[in-house]
Amino acid sequence: MDLLSLIPQFGGLIWTLLAFVVALSIIVAIHEYGHYIVGRWCGIKADVFSIGFGPVIWSKMDRHGTQWQLAALPLGGYVKFRGDANAASVGDDGTLDDMTAEERAQTMTGASLWRRAATVAAGPVFNFILSILIFGAFVVVSGRAVDAPVIGALKPLPAEVQTLQPGDEVLSIGGRPVTDIGEMTSVAADFVPAATLDYEVRRNGEVLSVEAAMPMPARVEVVTPRSAAWDSGLRPDDVIVAVDGRPIHSFPELQSIVFASEGRPLAVDVWRPDGGAGEELSVTLAPRSMDIPLAEGGFETRWLMGINGALFFEPVTERANPFEALGYGVDQTIYILRSSISALSHIITGQISTCNLSGPIGIAETSGAAASQGIDNFIWFIAVLSAAVGMLNLFPIPVLDGGHLVFHAYEAVRGRPPSDDAVRVLMTVGLALMGALMLFAVFNDLTCP
Repeated sequence: MDLLSLIPQFGGLIWTLLAFVVALSIIVAIHEYGHYIVGRWCGIKADVFSIGFGPVIWSKMDRHGTQWQLAALPLGGYVKFRGDANAASVGDDGTLDDMTAEERAQTMTGASLWRRAATVAAGPVFNFILSILIFGAFVVVSGRAVDAPVIGALKPLPAEVQTLQPGDEVLSIGGRPVTDIGEMTSVAADFVPAATLDYEVRRNGEVLSVEAAMPMPARVEVVTPRSAAWDSGLRPDDVIVAVDGRPIHSFPELQSIVFASEGRPLAVDVWRPDGGAGEELSVTLAPRSMDIPLAEGGFETRWLMGINGALFFEPVTERANPFEALGYGVDQTIYILRSSISALSHIITGQISTCNLSGPIGIAETSGAAASQGIDNFIWFIAVLSAAVGMLNLFPIPVLDGGHLVFHAYEAVRGRPPSDDAVRVLMTVGLALMGALMLFAVFNDLTCP
């Protein structure tokens, strides 16, 4: 075996693990900080705030008496509140009997019910807040597209089909009037694919007729990690010019060929904008069956390469105000939560494949893939994963925050908490369920395409 050939694979593995650890550490830190800070606001003292488990490699005591630490295994974290027997805040450490009433009120066991519930709920809530802020920040930084169909920065395309200029206002395409940016996308699917279309544009106050590419060419905007396109080496900005020797001019045309392939391997010719005139290459890939969420709810199974397309230019944008950005962040987070819950319910009822459930290996691979496509993609991935982690922690399973909230709800109704024996049994069941789910997800990571 040539050991030198393993260096790129080893480097890719290190990159994947590093991206996964960074993403997980950020999300865990925000989650645990939610528990910590709300607990502190509620008068509950924390003894330890840890990122990671196992041997401590760094620690510092703050003025509130909390030890902040980094541990050797960066696969999670915890806050250990005063008086807790363990990091899961189940049971006490035997010191409560020696405490005064005031000291007991500063522990998770002795604090009032609403303070304990608020502290528990804060972890998932802070995950949602992180997602909202990241999504909103994207709108603030990038701006939001204006409705007018005005050409912004042009994306790389073969020179012979790129004749429009930044600042051009599109008036019509193929004789069909265009009044807003959304119509350009719909027009893209209506025309018989051709190398170019006639555009009427307003340029510097003058109306001109020019020929240019289809509004939505077969250009790769985003590559989905762990997809057929990703595995074949396609990357953003690649333009697919032919499939099985058949010239391709639009993304909708490419979609129809892929949908009809039913997984048959396709020979794909690509123009890649490297260097001056670009380069041409060929790859062979077999589309994979994937379950796609629909806007109206539910899922549709399609054969996909694993790429997204877009218009051949960046729309002109305008600065979004904080309220618009916040609204976008909330909408995007709600969409992720709804899609995740819908996917899980469809998996449970057998309506979509269980391969839609990824485990730590799949998440790590996606982390590395997102990071390799740029810091913006990686940050977006963190926002998506943070929302998913917040949702998972709200499931009513003992050992998760949702399970603790169920215990608190029981206490609110019955006037007393569940017995220690009942809690221990339920925690054991919860651990077993989570362990089984983890093993199933890892099995999917290893066996699903």
